[in-house]
Amino acid sequence: MGCCQPARRRGADIAMYGPIHDFLRGTGRDGRGRRLADVLAFDDARIEAVHDFIQWLFPLGEASRAVPGAPVLGAAEAAAIRGDPQAQAGLRAGLDRMARFYADTEGWLTGFDHNHLRITRIIAATRDLLGPADAAAFHAAIMAWNTAAGVPVNGESLQYWSAALG
Repeated sequence: MGCCQPARRRGADIAMYGPIHDFLRGTGRDGRGRRLADVLAFDDARIEAVHDFIQWLFPLGEASRAVPGAPVLGAAEAAAIRGDPQAQAGLRAGLDRMARFYADTEGWLTGFDHNHLRITRIIAATRDLLGPADAAAFHAAIMAWNTAAGVPVNGESLQYWSAALG
């Protein structure tokens, strides 16, 4: 490479970056062309209504049954996210935004709701990418909101949430 050519990622770097990693770093776009900042700026009504962002914000190593074609997190990309402070910050920002959503809304505090699946995903992805302490803290907050509402969430969802802690 000459002195005046733009820098390129080396082969090893190309393998560690992927679309989910780039999205969480704030440098890439999701399947609809949105950046992390766009998703974090969703108001509560949009978070409730839009169903294809959560797989980017909280990726898992298995395909989504709710959103066909959503990204699946591979082992190398997961390791890269765990090792990248910028991606970790993006993931934490997503976790904070979703915690605010659940604190500020009540629609999910019912027997059955699509948000129950989202919560399972959030706990599992947080455990895998940020660590068990962050997953446990989110789980504890969700459980406290459920308790304060009189425990309206069904037992099966509660079991899934606990199992997602690992």
